[in-house]
Amino acid sequence: MKAEYNEHGLLKGLANNDSASVEALYKRHFGMIQHFVTNNNGSFDDARDIFQEAMIALYEKVQNDSFTLTCQIKTYLFSICKNLWLKRLQQMGKFSSPLSSEEEAISVDTDLEELANKDAAFAIMDRALNSLGEPCKSLLEGYYLNKKGMQELAAEFGYTNSDNAKTQKYKCLLRLKKLFFAQYNIGD
Repeated sequence: MKAEYNEHGLLKGLANNDSASVEALYKRHFGMIQHFVTNNNGSFDDARDIFQEAMIALYEKVQNDSFTLTCQIKTYLFSICKNLWLKRLQQMGKFSSPLSSEEEAISVDTDLEELANKDAAFAIMDRALNSLGEPCKSLLEGYYLNKKGMQELAAEFGYTNSDNAKTQKYKCLLRLKKLFFAQYNIGD
């Protein structure tokens, strides 16, 4: 994949029927949709169909000059695919909790705005985590992202026991929360 295929470039390429842009979008995002659909009572073929419908919807949107994407492409595609797949599951009788008429009326744009807000919060969390410093950053990543146990973390970071590692993790988490909310409140 070439570096020049950034988000804006991909959308512009899609609007101009550029096959390299379409291929790049498939390579970047189909796996996420396949994972979602196959983990929710679907098959590979179902995922392909849903993704194709989402790509058509995105293509139709980018044809309109006034269309502005306010989130990442993957967020937009996932939102469309999720809604399409849940609707299909409901039609097949495999979705146990039918959507209420109020939920059906919620537009994709509302979902996208919510997902864009979550993306922004994750970006702030990433900045806060990167500004946290060591060993806190590695300790929190080890526990929350790598799912390591307290005993393993105690040995890795040289703490005398798992209780000391747990205490240090708690202190690091408090520092991370403070950094996150300081940056989050500035964005408001």
